[in-house]
Amino acid sequence: MEYGAHLPLIELGTGRCTLARICTYARRAAELEYRFLCANDHLMFRRPWIDGPTALAAVLEASGDMTLATTVSLPVIRGPVQAAKTLAALDILSEGRLVVGVGPGSSARDFAASGIAFEERWARFDEAIRALRALLGTDSAEFVGAFYSTEGIALEPRPRRQGCPPIWVASWGSQAGLRRTARLGDGWLASGYNTTPSRFAAGLAVLAAQLRAAGRSPEELPNGIATMWLYITERRDESERILTDVLAPMLDRSPDELRRLALPIGSAEECAERISAFASSGAQRVFVWPLADELRQLELFRERVWPLVA
Repeated sequence: MEYGAHLPLIELGTGRCTLARICTYARRAAELEYRFLCANDHLMFRRPWIDGPTALAAVLEASGDMTLATTVSLPVIRGPVQAAKTLAALDILSEGRLVVGVGPGSSARDFAASGIAFEERWARFDEAIRALRALLGTDSAEFVGAFYSTEGIALEPRPRRQGCPPIWVASWGSQAGLRRTARLGDGWLASGYNTTPSRFAAGLAVLAAQLRAAGRSPEELPNGIATMWLYITERRDESERILTDVLAPMLDRSPDELRRLALPIGSAEECAERISAFASSGAQRVFVWPLADELRQLELFRERVWPLVA
């Protein structure tokens, strides 16, 4: 199991997101041997949200040798050409350390703000992935679709990564999403607050079958679980407060619904048991996002949970 840390881009009432704060966070994550540094992407959200790609660029020097991951970038919302230009810059400036996680976007508010019909998101997303590959790849053919075209567009400079930075497709585990991942992705990104170990294992089995049908080896497609909300405490009342007062209203979910998931919120032993269950289900990477006291939570997860994960 490999671990990554999400940059704390949402203001959760524990202080403003500043350059010094996210650089300190990135530096500490590298020191603690987290292998990935992640940034999510939204235009509109229920809480103030610092722009993800900008934040990743700001912490490049502090990130050490960690792989940088967009978890996920929204090429439909941003436009594939604009997104590709940003992603290429991140790959160049990080000297080839970028994994491009992409998703269609699940917020109708983002689509309304961008002037794009929410109902078109899936068809546009399929095309946007192909357009990104054409724009970021060194030997990719031009793409022409109903919504997007890369004809006559050559973004320079090209990414540092030879060929194309790996493009991981985000899916909550639907049949259609896993078919898309098998068809267009270099990896699968699941969502920590939209899956469970059993659901993840079932999705992995479906994905393996789809890959074999496409003539691809399931063993060659990496996976990870992003946005795994984290809070380690030995106090039951404190974990309930975090779940009820912080996470539930932010996600617009009921606390009961969140309790049915396997989020690492609770004691170190409970958190390790839940991460172990994901490991047993076939998860290769988990990207955690502390809900408060982020530096201490990264340390607790490294010191008290990692050694207990089966």
